[in-house]
Amino acid sequence: MTSTSNDTGTLIYGLDDTPAPPAAALAAMQHILASIVGIVTPTLVIGGVLGLGEHIPYLIAMSLFVSGVATFIQCYRLGPVGSGLLSVQGTSFAFLGPVLAAGFAVKNAGGTPEDMLAMIFGLCLAGCVVEIVLSQFVDKLDRIITPTVTGIVITVIGLSLVKVGFTDFAGGAQAGETLGAPVNLLMGAIVVAVILVLTFVGNPMLRISAIMIGLVIGTIVAMVLGQVDLSRAGQGELLAIPQPLKYGLDFDIGLFLPIAFVFLVTAIETSGDLTANSVIAGQPVKGPLYMKRIKGGILADGVNSGLAALFNTFPNTTFSQNNGVIQMTGVASRHVGLYIAGILVVLGFLPVVGQVFLLIPKPVLGGATLVLFGTIAVAGIRILATQEIDRKKVYIMAVSFGLGLGVTLVPDATQNLPVFLKQVVATPITLAGLSAIILSLVIPDTDETAKPVETVAPVEEETATV
Repeated sequence: MTSTSNDTGTLIYGLDDTPAPPAAALAAMQHILASIVGIVTPTLVIGGVLGLGEHIPYLIAMSLFVSGVATFIQCYRLGPVGSGLLSVQGTSFAFLGPVLAAGFAVKNAGGTPEDMLAMIFGLCLAGCVVEIVLSQFVDKLDRIITPTVTGIVITVIGLSLVKVGFTDFAGGAQAGETLGAPVNLLMGAIVVAVILVLTFVGNPMLRISAIMIGLVIGTIVAMVLGQVDLSRAGQGELLAIPQPLKYGLDFDIGLFLPIAFVFLVTAIETSGDLTANSVIAGQPVKGPLYMKRIKGGILADGVNSGLAALFNTFPNTTFSQNNGVIQMTGVASRHVGLYIAGILVVLGFLPVVGQVFLLIPKPVLGGATLVLFGTIAVAGIRILATQEIDRKKVYIMAVSFGLGLGVTLVPDATQNLPVFLKQVVATPITLAGLSAIILSLVIPDTDETAKPVETVAPVEEETATV
């Protein structure tokens, strides 16, 4: 089929156009380059922090496999499931906090890595039901999940994860006496510097691939410095066969609530991603077709996260940076999703991909995740900056940030609470989010708007976030 353009004339291939295979494959590879680090990094972080060791390559393989299947469902629609837009699905960073908290709870109780994974996947499988149900009421969610609440939660997600990223930056949780060694800080700083340089050089493809290129250059530098352990290269299985429920399932209501809350917030994020995708693809952003796509896309998020739990990986969501790829390439055809899905599924059968990522030294990974987690926090701040900050919002943010960051900085403050309550409030995302929701409902509205001390011109930011 010949190419078409949207109303603004910026598209080479519209949503329902079918690019020639070479063009579709090239566009698909650009999407893969922009998303693969985001797909595998949550698994690397979770595996490293929880000490999952030999399970990590298989978990990474499954993250790629499920992302491929999920992208196909999101792009092509299976009945009511899917948006029908060119929207790439991948492992969500938003769940890192509650997933790590659940893993540590099992680990501290004497559980094995298999026990931790069984609990995590059981919680995520139950949690996906929250998003599946909410997908049908997304048009009413804005009464509870306001931009203020969403901005607070996303900011706390990013800030609470900075400790994880900076620990790796300094050498990793298992570094012992080498934590903070100059060579570690040097490697992390090089990665940050590379990402910053590529982000501002002006080339769109380099900007979108900055994180991945930063990891590659950082690893090469680490090899020169003798900081890469090549003894693990080539070890492990040659083929990863997806095994549903390989680790089993477990459940704990106290550990479930934080994960359920993040599914609630993720539904709102997905709505925003799909709206932006619709704008770029020249599709309507109001009316029945738009709402059908939003509901179908959020429903796909929930269903795909359920598939992720069944196939031993972590919750999936839409990736916002791939909207930037569409804008850059001018290819919005959902048929490109078939190529993306196929490549990801094939990579998912190859544990060697996970083994390659395991060669990345902790400081190199930490340099990249430090930037990623920081940009998540900035995304939340930007949402808050769109609001008129009256007295009500000032105190909602003050209390929510105070509680959310307070429990992060002083985790022992909750040690004497009943186990169930401790599991809920010890997670900064849940505590900050619930505080914001409750205060939004109980504090009366006010027309008094707080005046900023100083007016600052908005800064134009082009960096794509994961």
